[in-house]
Amino acid sequence: MAAAAARATPTDPHIPVLLGPLLQAVAPVSGTWVDGTFGAGGYARGLLAAGAGTVIGIDRDPTVFRMARGWAADYGDRLRLVEGTFSDLDTLAGEPVDGVVLDLGVSSMQLDQAERGFSFQKDGPLDMRMSDSGPTAADFVNTASEAEIADVLFHYGEERAARRIARAIVAGRPFARTLDLVQVIERCLPRPKPGQSHPATRSFQAIRIAVNDEFGQLAEGLEAAERALKPGGQLAVVTFHSLEDRIVKRFFQHRSGAEGQGSRYAPARVQEAPAFTLKTRRAVGPDEAELAANPRARSAKLRVGVRTDAPAGRADRAALGLPKPALGGRS
Repeated sequence: MAAAAARATPTDPHIPVLLGPLLQAVAPVSGTWVDGTFGAGGYARGLLAAGAGTVIGIDRDPTVFRMARGWAADYGDRLRLVEGTFSDLDTLAGEPVDGVVLDLGVSSMQLDQAERGFSFQKDGPLDMRMSDSGPTAADFVNTASEAEIADVLFHYGEERAARRIARAIVAGRPFARTLDLVQVIERCLPRPKPGQSHPATRSFQAIRIAVNDEFGQLAEGLEAAERALKPGGQLAVVTFHSLEDRIVKRFFQHRSGAEGQGSRYAPARVQEAPAFTLKTRRAVGPDEAELAANPRARSAKLRVGVRTDAPAGRADRAALGLPKPALGGRS
């Protein structure tokens, strides 16, 4: 199933990663589902084909809805498209739902559009916004202090040469194009060996996360899903790098009561009733067939939780291990 689902078509440039394992994990699919990261609609169409009565597709990128015009009408009122962020998905859905799917990070569709400025391999404006509003990546690198840039590169991109790169960025600005920034980053790092990632990979990831407040959105989106789900409803999250997966893993641990009691020397905590049970104790990754069809799936991980009837709460930010710098400062 995964291999069959992981084939792009001319009208569907984005391959939905782990669609087969996701549908297997949440089966049987029925009722109303939210696809909180609609993109090219691969997960939404998969859910509708698997038995969902209605899918509410949410995305903050207005271009995805223009791209969906050619096929979305085929589903009639079974598919509702809403522009907004998944951190508000409970409000945007407007009703309790049976399931929520989140596919995190930047999509291959966005990477392939040079004019969006996400790719370090294509020349384009230094934008990186997932929506049409707010500060761009150029605004960030051209106005942030050297310390702020280094902090973002280190905490959001796990870039060990963060200070060296930040110093070079400040010395070389202003920047308006992606490849101009790439050249500065490349000069700060050794030439990669065969099989190693491009020198700008971690820096571009970090700047994109900062511009879009992705970790803040993720924490709020997980809480919004908890509020939106009916008892027995399912939350399925697909991540693509370790920082995202750590947040999702700790959210499920924290909200399911599976994180343990902590140190016996720490002050006693009041234990809330678990809001989720864990359907996948370990993250699910792609099989060999999917990797052969879509090499970009290599780092993908799927986690699924089932909503209990406990009242919705708020996840402890420290327990989630949200990376510093403080969220929301420039988004």
